[in-house]
Amino acid sequence: MNQNLVNTTASSVSTSDLNNPATDTVITSDLTIGNQPIDPSLLPTDITNTVQQDILSSPLIQDRIAEFLNVGGPVVWILLLMSLVAVSIIIIKTWQFSRLKPERRTAIDKSLTLWHKGDKTSAKIMLNSKYSVEKVALVAMKGLTDNTIDKDLLKEELNRIATLKLEQLRSYLRPLEVIATLSPLLGLLGTVIGMIMAFQQMAAAGNQVDPSVLSGGIWQALLTTAVGLTVAIPVVAAHTWLERKIERVASLMNDVVTQLFTSQITVEKSVTHAKGANHAA
Repeated sequence: MNQNLVNTTASSVSTSDLNNPATDTVITSDLTIGNQPIDPSLLPTDITNTVQQDILSSPLIQDRIAEFLNVGGPVVWILLLMSLVAVSIIIIKTWQFSRLKPERRTAIDKSLTLWHKGDKTSAKIMLNSKYSVEKVALVAMKGLTDNTIDKDLLKEELNRIATLKLEQLRSYLRPLEVIATLSPLLGLLGTVIGMIMAFQQMAAAGNQVDPSVLSGGIWQALLTTAVGLTVAIPVVAAHTWLERKIERVASLMNDVVTQLFTSQITVEKSVTHAKGANHAA
């Protein structure tokens, strides 16, 4: 807003609205008098329209993003697309883990306690096949309580189910890994291309080299490396976090199945210990 508009507005507000001509007031660009905000309805219509046009014509964040993308070139566009894909995958995986709850242990621990006590029916009722680890445990319990099923075949079936459940949890992790690996490499490629273009401009200038040309080309080239690292770092962190969660699920599956298969040995040892105590008494 130009200085004449500010002075005219300040005078109008001081005489008509504040009724205090001795006070020196200045209207700032965000419609305030000093530190007090002004109601735009109190200003004349032509002044209000002028202020709104000035605000709308100021540089918007969309324009800055467009300029940023134009400066970075096609490499930045590719990195932006990869970042959108990575964010989508992370959101999907977070929703999947929150829905399946593969690491929950409450029902499994209660079921194993009942199983070791010999209440196998109640132990199976405690489990819900909707959840990955509980599904594997339920299949193992049903197989162990059915004497007609061969134990080796049961182990193979449990291994198949566990592998299937883990692969479902690992879905879309490979694209995350690819994005985390390629993002800094693409950023480096953009930097190399930018440096080549900057030195080409210097060579074309001959003896009349302008240092600003080189410095401008360098910061534009380094921009792609910064964008590549910005994309890669959070993706690597998210990928590592998801991989660790899957590792814990696999460990939990192995622990539960092992406890179920060795429960008979545990029961036999308990019976033997009880008989020995009775004889000693």
